[in-house]
Amino acid sequence: MERVCNKTLELSVKQEQPTLVPPAEETEKGLYFLSNLDQNIAVIVRTIYCFKSDWRGNEEAAEVIKKALSDVLVHYYPLAGRLTISSEGKLIVDCTGEGAVFIEAEANCSIEEIGDITKPDPVTLGKLVYDIPGAKNILEIPPLVAQVTKFKCGGFVLGLCMNHCMFDGLGAMEFVNSWGETARGLPLKVSPFIDRSIFKARNPPKIESAHDEFAEIEDISETSKLYEEEMLYRSFCFDADKLDQLKKKAMADGVLQKCTTFESLSAFVWRARTEALRMQPDQKTKLLFAVDGRSRFEPPIPKGYFGNAIVLTNSLCTAGELIENPLSHAVELVQKAVNMVDDSYMRSAIDYFEITRARPSLAATLLITTWSRLSFHTTDFGWGEPVLSGPVALPEKEVILFLSHGKERKNINVLLGLPASAMKIFEQSMQI
Repeated sequence: MERVCNKTLELSVKQEQPTLVPPAEETEKGLYFLSNLDQNIAVIVRTIYCFKSDWRGNEEAAEVIKKALSDVLVHYYPLAGRLTISSEGKLIVDCTGEGAVFIEAEANCSIEEIGDITKPDPVTLGKLVYDIPGAKNILEIPPLVAQVTKFKCGGFVLGLCMNHCMFDGLGAMEFVNSWGETARGLPLKVSPFIDRSIFKARNPPKIESAHDEFAEIEDISETSKLYEEEMLYRSFCFDADKLDQLKKKAMADGVLQKCTTFESLSAFVWRARTEALRMQPDQKTKLLFAVDGRSRFEPPIPKGYFGNAIVLTNSLCTAGELIENPLSHAVELVQKAVNMVDDSYMRSAIDYFEITRARPSLAATLLITTWSRLSFHTTDFGWGEPVLSGPVALPEKEVILFLSHGKERKNINVLLGLPASAMKIFEQSMQI
């Protein structure tokens, strides 16, 4: 529910019957290999893109986007298949060619009346993304589901439901932008590199480095009780000046000679969240975040790689160590986590799953996912770039999302959810 002009508005969306959109041409059939880096990220990601145009209405939007989807699936044909389980017990794609799911819909208001979509809102924004009725698990949800919702103002919203096992953020961005290029009659700037066998485990698999991202941490704090409270979702804006101040604060004591925006912001948020959750000083806390391995592999993996080329790296310490030391200490922990990701670490992560089939533990953990370097805001289906874009919801309570915004994309929105009492403390900690 959103307040608009002092009146209560409940977004109402009328969905048509879903249809299947197969590739426009015959494509390869059979089983399609997913790598070990894909297995650990098999979660559904829901995003929306809001488009408005002063010169072009929304009457053709669904038709144009649907036709372009059929054309682009010729290049990205695994997205037209269905997920299944291989004889080894891993996720794999059966390239049936049956197609992505596509839905046309109409809303009862203008885009402006949706409210603030810069923060996750699964109730309202969830109506703009189609959920497969009765789906009990990810095997019953096609890899790609698209909904085009037309609004009374002449704008429209593209809502996407995609499985993370099909691609990481960079791969998803390249796919959506390729889809837009196809809609505008342009050739693809980046052709997808489909073969994922470059990420097969070694034979025999070898584990060459510690992977604390999989470590279970005993939760001796009271945080589980806090999560019984109402969850509040907030968006905190860090403009370029504030981000610069944060980096200066991290280097003020002379311990660090340099640090990146990501390192200082991640450390700052990790400390603030740990304090807000009132963790005991001897409670271990873990920070997880993804590092892009495209340039870290030797040799670097091919341009346009279609799948997940990221690994999780970690920092681990006690809550007391994190909070009682200067910000520079937390930044140093983040830097060490970044620096240990090299070719050996990446291949070790691939081998680790081959041996253990383990999933990263989120106990007493903060998982930061960064979209601030992804150019989803440049997607253009012929109506110009989206006026707004973002996630429908955060996938887990342990997740914080960094999103870039502003004309030059130099500002970062920090999106997160916390129990109500913890959010009050966190808001106070956001003051630099």
